[in-house]
Amino acid sequence: MDPNETPEPRSNNSRVLLWVALVLVLLGINGVLFYLNQQKGQKNEELTTEVKAKDTKLQDQIKQYEALKADFERQSQELQALGLSNDSLESKIASVNADLLKLRSFKAGSFSIAQQNLFKQRALNLEGQLRKKDDDIAQLKKDNETLYTETSTLKEKQNKLTDTISTIVRSNQELSEKVGVASRLQADNIKVAIITSRNKEKEDDKEEFKAKKVEKVKVTFNLARNDVSPKETKAIYMRILEPDGAALYNLSTGGGTFTVDGQEAFYTQKQDVVYDNTKQKLEFVYAKGADYKKGQHTVELYESGQLMGKTTFTLK
Repeated sequence: MDPNETPEPRSNNSRVLLWVALVLVLLGINGVLFYLNQQKGQKNEELTTEVKAKDTKLQDQIKQYEALKADFERQSQELQALGLSNDSLESKIASVNADLLKLRSFKAGSFSIAQQNLFKQRALNLEGQLRKKDDDIAQLKKDNETLYTETSTLKEKQNKLTDTISTIVRSNQELSEKVGVASRLQADNIKVAIITSRNKEKEDDKEEFKAKKVEKVKVTFNLARNDVSPKETKAIYMRILEPDGAALYNLSTGGGTFTVDGQEAFYTQKQDVVYDNTKQKLEFVYAKGADYKKGQHTVELYESGQLMGKTTFTLK
C-alpha cells in the first residue's frame, strides 16, 4: 500500500460532518424564520382586527352624531312652526357639525380609545339635552293647543257679541230712521195768493192768476201736528219753480242753496221757526222784481232737506 493514500478516509468523514452541520444550521435558520413569520402574521392579523374594530366604532360614532344633528334640526323646525326661535339650539347644531367634521377627518385606525371616550361622552350629553328639549317642545305644543282652544272659544264669543251688537246697531238705525220719518213735519192747507202792484191781495180757488197783475206771490200754510218731532227751531225753505223747472232764486230777496237728497239745490226763501206743535200758521211773500213767466208754477216746502208738501198755481 502506498503510504500517501492513508488519509483519504478521514477526509471523507470530515466532509460528511461538514454537510451535516450545514444542514443542521440551515434547518435552524428555517425554523427561526418560520417562527418569526408566524409571529409577524399573527401580529398583523391582530393589528388588522384592531383597525377594523376602531373603524367600526368610528363609523358608529359618525352615525350617532348624524342622528343627533338630524334631531336638533327637527327640533329647530318644530320651534319655527310654533313661531319661535332658539339661538342655543342653532349653536348646538353648529357644534354637532364641527364634531362631525372632526370624526370624518380621522383615518382608519387613528381613532384612539381616549378619543372614542371623549366623543361618546359628548354624545351622551347631547342626547340628554335633546330629550329635555323634546319635552319642552311637547309642553309648548300642548300649551299652544290649549291657547288655541281658548282663543277659538273667545273668538266665537266675540263673534256672537259682534253679531248681537250689529243687530242692536241695525235695530237702532232702523228705529232712528223710523223716528226720523215720523218726526218729519208736514205742511197743511197750502194756499197761494198774489199781491198786485196796488198792494191788493187776490185769491182764487183754482189758483189761476193773470201774470201781468202779479207783483208778489204769497204762500200760506200750517205746520201739521207731530208729537214725535222735537219742539225746537226749524229751518223752513220755500222753492218756487217756474214752468221750465228753474227755481226762482235771488240772494237779495232771501234766496240761497241747501241740500236735498244729497244734492245742492236753490231755494227761493227761508224762515227759522220755533216749532211748538200747535198747527202754527206760516207765510212767505216773494217779490221777483221782474215779469213772471206764464204757465204753471210749483211751490215746494221743505224742512231739514225733506219735502213737507207742495202745490201749484198758474199764471195766464
